[in-house]
Amino acid sequence: MASRANPGGLRFEDMSRTERVQAAVNGDPVDRLPVCFWHHFQPEGSGRAMAEATLRFFDEEFDLDIAKIMPDLPYPLPRKSIHAIDDWRLIEPIDRERSRYFTQRAEAVRLLRDELGFDTPIVVTVFSPLAEAMYAAPGRETFLNHAREAPVVVHDALATIAENLRFHIHDAIDAGADGVYFALQGCTTAIMPDEMYREFGRPYDLLALQGGVNGWLNILHVHGDRDLMFDQVLDYPVQVLSWSDRIAGPSLRDARMMTSKCLMGGWNEFGALSNGPEDAILAEAQDAVAQTGGRKFILANGCSVPDDTDPRWLHYAREIVDDLDLPD
Repeated sequence: MASRANPGGLRFEDMSRTERVQAAVNGDPVDRLPVCFWHHFQPEGSGRAMAEATLRFFDEEFDLDIAKIMPDLPYPLPRKSIHAIDDWRLIEPIDRERSRYFTQRAEAVRLLRDELGFDTPIVVTVFSPLAEAMYAAPGRETFLNHAREAPVVVHDALATIAENLRFHIHDAIDAGADGVYFALQGCTTAIMPDEMYREFGRPYDLLALQGGVNGWLNILHVHGDRDLMFDQVLDYPVQVLSWSDRIAGPSLRDARMMTSKCLMGGWNEFGALSNGPEDAILAEAQDAVAQTGGRKFILANGCSVPDDTDPRWLHYAREIVDDLDLPD
C-alpha cells in the first residue's frame, strides 16, 4: 500500500493497533479496517492463565487489533443459586482486596499490558448487572417472577451488583485496560417488555458503566438473536456498539443512520466465520464495508464463535483484512 498521511500527520504504514482502533473510533482514516474475533478459553481460574490464553490467541496466533479478556473468570455469585425471594438479600458488596474476581482479572490486565505495551488496546469483558442476576437464578422466569413479586428486594440486589461492577471496571482500567466490553443480556423483548428493561436493566447498566469513565474503548454489546431494544441503549456512555447484526438486526446500514458511535460487527458468528467457505467470509466482510463506508467501523463477529471453530476459517478471516478495499 502506498504511504499516505492523515490530517494529523501520521503515516498509515506506521499505524499501531492502538492508533488504528483509535482512528476508527474517532472516524479518522485507517490503513486497514481494525479486526477482532474471539471465543471462550476456560482457563484454570487464574489471572496469569487468562492473560496467557488471551496473548496467545489475540496477539500471537491471529494478530488481532484488540485483546479482549473473556469473562471466563466469573463474577463470584454461584450460578443458579437464587431460588427464593429472600435469597436476593444475600448479595453483598465484594471485598476488592480479597475477591479473586477483582484481583485475578486485574492481574490479567497488568500481565497483558506488560507483554503488549501500549500499542495494543485491551478490553475486559463484563456482564451487566441484569445478566449476572439472571445467571444467579435457576432460570429467567424465576428472576422475572421475583422482580414482579418483590421489586424492592430485586432492585437492592441489582444495585449491589452494579456497584461491585462499577468498582471492578474502574480497577480494570486503573490496571491498564483501555475500556470494557460490557455485555447486556435481557435487552430484548423476547425476554422482557421495554418498560421492564427500563426499570431493571438500564439504571444498573448506567451505574456500572460509571466505572469506565476513564476508558477510551468502552464497547457495549447488546446480546440476543432477535427483537433487540436497540433504541434504549444508543445514549449509553460508550464509544462502540456491538451486536449480532447478521442475526438479530438492525443491519449495520440501519444502525449507521441511528447513531454516530463506532460500530462493531459484520460477520455472522455461526455462519461462514465458523464454518466457511472462504468466499462467504470475504463476501460478508466486503458487504460490511459497503454498509458502513469503512469508517467508524471495527470488523468483528457479532458474538463469540463456537469454541470448536476450525482455526483455518479464522486465519483466513484475518488474512483478507490486509487487502480489503476501503472507500477513499
